Amino acid sequence: QWYQRRVQEFQTFQHYFKRINLSMVATETAADAPSLTDNYEAKCALTIPIARPLAPKKLGKKLFKCAKSSSKAKSLRRGVKDVAKAVRKGEKGFVIIAGDISPIDVISHLPVLCEEQKVPYCYVPARADLGAAIGSNTPCSTVLITKNDEYKDKYKDCVKSIKELPSIY
Repeated sequence: QWYQRRVQEFQTFQHYFKRINLSMVATETAADAPSLTDNYEAKCALTIPIARPLAPKKLGKKLFKCAKSSSKAKSLRRGVKDVAKAVRKGEKGFVIIAGDISPIDVISHLPVLCEEQKVPYCYVPARADLGAAIGSNTPCSTVLITKNDEYKDKYKDCVKSIKELPSIY
Protein backbone atom coordinates (compact mmCIF):
# COMPACT_ATOMS: atom_id res chain seq x y z
CA GLN A 1 0.00 0.00 0.00
CA TRP A 2 2.70 2.45 0.94
CA TYR A 3 4.59 1.79 -2.28
CA GLN A 4 1.47 2.10 -4.42
CA ARG A 5 0.62 5.43 -2.79
CA ARG A 6 4.11 6.76 -3.51
CA VAL A 7 3.94 5.60 -7.13
CA GLN A 8 0.56 7.26 -7.53
CA GLU A 9 1.87 10.53 -6.02
CA PHE A 10 4.88 10.42 -8.32
CA GLN A 11 2.68 9.88 -11.38
CA THR A 12 0.45 12.77 -10.34
CA PHE A 13 3.41 15.12 -9.99
CA GLN A 14 4.94 13.83 -13.22
CA HIS A 15 1.68 14.57 -15.05
CA TYR A 16 1.54 18.03 -13.45
CA PHE A 17 5.09 18.92 -14.46
CA LYS A 18 4.58 17.65 -18.01
CA ARG A 19 1.53 19.86 -18.28
CA ILE A 20 3.48 23.00 -17.38
CA ASN A 21 6.48 22.00 -19.50
CA LEU A 22 8.99 21.85 -16.67
CA SER A 23 11.50 19.15 -15.93
CA MET A 24 10.67 16.83 -13.03
CA VAL A 25 14.28 16.78 -11.91
CA ALA A 26 15.64 20.31 -11.77
CA THR A 27 19.38 20.42 -11.23
CA GLU A 28 19.70 24.13 -11.89
CA THR A 29 21.10 26.52 -9.34
CA ALA A 30 19.57 29.93 -8.85
CA ALA A 31 22.25 31.48 -11.06
CA ASP A 32 21.46 29.09 -13.94
CA ALA A 33 17.70 29.44 -13.55
CA PRO A 34 15.72 31.34 -16.17
CA SER A 35 15.54 35.05 -15.46
CA LEU A 36 12.44 37.06 -14.67
CA THR A 37 11.89 37.89 -18.32
CA ASP A 38 11.67 34.21 -19.32
CA ASN A 39 8.04 33.07 -19.16
CA TYR A 40 6.84 35.52 -16.52
CA GLU A 41 3.23 34.48 -17.08
CA ALA A 42 4.11 30.79 -16.64
CA LYS A 43 5.85 31.56 -13.35
CA CYS A 44 2.85 33.59 -12.17
CA ALA A 45 0.60 30.61 -12.93
CA LEU A 46 2.69 28.47 -10.55
CA THR A 47 2.39 30.80 -7.56
CA ILE A 48 0.56 29.82 -4.40
CA PRO A 49 -3.01 31.07 -3.87
CA ILE A 50 -2.06 33.50 -1.08
CA ALA A 51 0.59 35.26 -3.20
CA ARG A 52 -1.14 38.63 -3.28
CA PRO A 53 -0.11 41.37 -4.00
CA LEU A 54 2.01 39.88 -6.75
CA ALA A 55 4.55 42.28 -8.25
CA PRO A 56 4.10 43.00 -11.95
CA LYS A 57 7.00 42.28 -14.28
CA LYS A 58 8.34 45.85 -14.28
CA LEU A 59 8.17 46.18 -10.48
CA GLY A 60 9.81 42.76 -10.11
CA LYS A 61 12.84 44.00 -12.02
CA LYS A 62 13.05 47.08 -9.79
CA LEU A 63 12.80 44.93 -6.67
CA PHE A 64 15.55 42.61 -7.87
CA LYS A 65 17.85 45.55 -8.66
CA CYS A 66 17.25 46.97 -5.19
CA ALA A 67 17.87 43.53 -3.66
CA LYS A 68 21.16 43.26 -5.54
CA SER A 69 22.25 46.69 -4.27
CA SER A 70 21.28 45.87 -0.70
CA SER A 71 23.13 42.58 -0.91
CA LYS A 72 26.31 44.39 -1.90
CA ALA A 73 25.79 46.87 0.95
CA LYS A 74 25.13 44.02 3.43
CA SER A 75 21.83 45.54 4.54
CA LEU A 76 19.37 42.74 3.94
CA ARG A 77 17.98 39.79 5.87
CA ARG A 78 17.25 36.57 4.04
CA GLY A 79 15.33 33.46 4.97
CA VAL A 80 12.03 33.03 6.74
CA LYS A 81 13.41 32.79 10.30
CA ASP A 82 15.71 35.78 9.98
CA VAL A 83 13.10 37.98 8.28
CA ALA A 84 10.37 37.06 10.78
CA LYS A 85 12.69 37.80 13.71
CA ALA A 86 13.75 41.14 12.26
CA VAL A 87 10.16 42.20 11.54
CA ARG A 88 9.05 41.19 15.06
CA LYS A 89 11.89 43.25 16.55
CA GLY A 90 10.75 46.29 14.56
CA GLU A 91 13.32 46.56 11.78
CA LYS A 92 12.04 48.83 9.05
CA GLY A 93 12.29 48.16 5.34
CA PHE A 94 10.26 46.16 2.88
CA VAL A 95 9.81 42.42 2.44
CA ILE A 96 9.92 40.43 -0.78
CA ILE A 97 8.35 36.98 -0.56
CA ALA A 98 8.67 34.28 -3.22
CA GLY A 99 5.34 33.07 -4.54
CA ASP A 100 6.26 29.47 -5.31
CA ILE A 101 6.99 28.21 -1.79
CA SER A 102 5.75 24.77 -0.89
CA PRO A 103 4.28 24.04 1.65
CA ILE A 104 2.44 27.33 2.11
CA ASP A 105 2.64 27.04 5.91
CA VAL A 106 6.31 28.01 5.77
CA ILE A 107 5.53 31.63 4.82
CA SER A 108 1.83 32.04 5.61
CA HIS A 109 2.54 34.01 8.81
CA LEU A 110 4.79 36.62 7.17
CA PRO A 111 2.10 38.83 5.56
CA VAL A 112 0.29 39.07 8.90
CA LEU A 113 3.51 40.02 10.68
CA CYS A 114 4.28 42.64 8.05
CA GLU A 115 0.82 44.17 8.27
CA GLU A 116 0.96 44.32 12.07
CA GLN A 117 4.33 46.09 11.97
CA LYS A 118 3.30 48.25 8.95
CA VAL A 119 6.13 46.88 6.81
CA PRO A 120 5.37 46.92 3.07
CA TYR A 121 5.58 43.53 1.38
CA CYS A 122 4.90 41.93 -1.97
CA TYR A 123 5.35 38.62 -3.72
CA VAL A 124 7.50 37.75 -6.71
CA PRO A 125 6.78 34.68 -8.84
CA ALA A 126 9.91 32.57 -8.29
CA ARG A 127 12.31 31.99 -5.43
CA ALA A 128 15.09 31.06 -7.84
CA ASP A 129 14.92 34.58 -9.28
CA LEU A 130 15.00 36.07 -5.79
CA GLY A 131 18.05 34.00 -4.88
CA ALA A 132 19.82 34.98 -8.08
CA ALA A 133 19.05 38.66 -7.48
CA ILE A 134 20.82 38.68 -4.11
CA GLY A 135 23.81 36.82 -5.52
CA SER A 136 23.11 33.47 -3.90
CA ASN A 137 23.58 30.09 -5.53
CA THR A 138 20.52 28.75 -3.73
CA PRO A 139 16.92 29.92 -4.10
CA CYS A 140 15.69 32.28 -1.40
CA SER A 141 12.14 32.38 -0.04
CA THR A 142 12.06 35.79 1.66
CA VAL A 143 14.17 38.91 1.88
CA LEU A 144 13.90 41.98 4.11
CA ILE A 145 15.59 45.00 2.55
CA THR A 146 16.49 47.80 4.95
CA LYS A 147 17.24 51.40 4.04
CA ASN A 148 20.81 52.40 3.20
CA ASP A 149 22.37 55.54 1.72
CA GLU A 150 24.04 53.63 -1.12
CA TYR A 151 20.73 52.85 -2.83
CA LYS A 152 18.21 55.20 -1.21
CA ASP A 153 16.62 56.28 -4.54
CA LYS A 154 15.95 52.67 -5.58
CA TYR A 155 14.66 51.93 -2.07
CA LYS A 156 12.20 54.84 -2.04
CA ASP A 157 10.97 53.97 -5.52
CA CYS A 158 10.37 50.33 -4.54
CA VAL A 159 8.54 51.22 -1.31
CA LYS A 160 6.33 53.69 -3.18
CA SER A 161 5.53 51.12 -5.87
CA ILE A 162 4.75 48.39 -3.31
CA LYS A 163 2.39 50.68 -1.42
CA GLU A 164 0.56 51.47 -4.68
CA LEU A 165 -0.17 47.78 -5.35
CA PRO A 166 -3.80 46.80 -4.74
CA SER A 167 -4.27 45.29 -1.31
CA ILE A 168 -6.42 42.23 -0.78
CA TYR A 169 -7.84 43.61 2.47
